[in-house]
Amino acid sequence: MTEAATEELVEKIRNALTLVIDPELGYNIVGLGLVYNIEVKEGGVANITMTTTTQGCPATNYLKQGALDATWSVPSIEFADVQLTYDPPWTPRMMSDEAKRHLGIVDGGRW
Repeated sequence: MTEAATEELVEKIRNALTLVIDPELGYNIVGLGLVYNIEVKEGGVANITMTTTTQGCPATNYLKQGALDATWSVPSIEFADVQLTYDPPWTPRMMSDEAKRHLGIVDGGRW
């Protein structure tokens, strides 16, 4: 697979992941900064590394399954795996500016 094709698949996965909405915050996992890494290897193997807002997040299984389903929905993906990590721990600083606005967070540029 060419580098361009790999980058295109990563972008398609990222777009698909924006359809996964955190049920507690009402915003997508990409904008919330919960997706740390998307990797696509030869043969359409996709590996997603993500986190949740807290280790005891009650939506952990829902978010992980949503990320898996979204990744599987991308054409050319033959295998998908989602790994959770808490290193580094998530902070609101990881959210996109749009997500912060959506949630009413006005930080004056401090985050």
